Amino acid sequence: MAVELGAPHPSPAVQPRAALARVDGPPPGGHHGPTGRLAARVLAALVLATAAAFFLIPLVWLLLAPTKTDHQLVVQSPFAFGSLARVATSWNHLVAYEGGAILVWLRNSAIYSFSGTAIAILVGIPAGYGLAVTQFVGRKTLLVATLVVMIMPSTALVLPLFLEMNAFHLIGNAFSVILPFAFFPFGVYLAYIYFSSTIPPDLLAASRIDGCTEWKTFRFIAMPLATPVIALVAFFDFVASWNNFFLPFVMLPSSNQYPVQVGLENLLSSTPAFNPTIGGSQLAVYRPELALAILVAIAPVLIVFLFAQRALVAGLLAGATKE
Repeated sequence: MAVELGAPHPSPAVQPRAALARVDGPPPGGHHGPTGRLAARVLAALVLATAAAFFLIPLVWLLLAPTKTDHQLVVQSPFAFGSLARVATSWNHLVAYEGGAILVWLRNSAIYSFSGTAIAILVGIPAGYGLAVTQFVGRKTLLVATLVVMIMPSTALVLPLFLEMNAFHLIGNAFSVILPFAFFPFGVYLAYIYFSSTIPPDLLAASRIDGCTEWKTFRFIAMPLATPVIALVAFFDFVASWNNFFLPFVMLPSSNQYPVQVGLENLLSSTPAFNPTIGGSQLAVYRPELALAILVAIAPVLIVFLFAQRALVAGLLAGATKE
């Protein structure tokens, strides 16, 4: 078969469009492109809207409940607004319960949570630093033990802690709650991860060469750089301590020692709608007062979160970027 040497090869630009289509394939997205993407977005929006409604509807009901009477709460729409005067009435009834027990519970929660958080920071941050920058016998064992305790359910530790506190005759004492709240292995591990991955070892070595002791290196070099992770540990420990129910319930025998989470259980058992055996029309605690008590109980955590939001974001992103 003869081939003409001087014949030019066909340019891709003049190839038939059908041939180009066969070579390049269908356009991105195919025939399902715009329609498929629209359907996926609609489905995602429906899923997100359903999830948002599932979580927000109870919260909206909780916010509106103290504005109504107990009867209005039953017969009116769940999203109907009552009056601000009714909120004041519910608050007066709530404060009058057992001579201001709600205020005592809030004070106890603040003492237990802030004290436990302070001790957790004073102990956990240096412990995480020591695990990160020093080598000693048993270091890996301590890290493994920290991980094991961290992943255990907190309720599983209540019985051993009760026996330990009973051996030291601390049952019924505030320290039987504060000391377990200060035991926060997650904070130790978080500090260990931060110090071992974020702070350059050369920076710490330079401070030692300049004559700083290990304590001064930690105090003046490492700790100021660890402000985000300290805020993160403080927030997580505070929230865990404030919301803890089972440990104070076991450790503390009297109502005037209860934190607010345990006190809410007493309040719930004194509400006729949840405890039919309480047949007291003289009782001033009904569902609106109970809803207001729940809002009061979660308000401190919300306030701490709002004030610590910037530090929390910095702590969560610590080590994620390099300048």
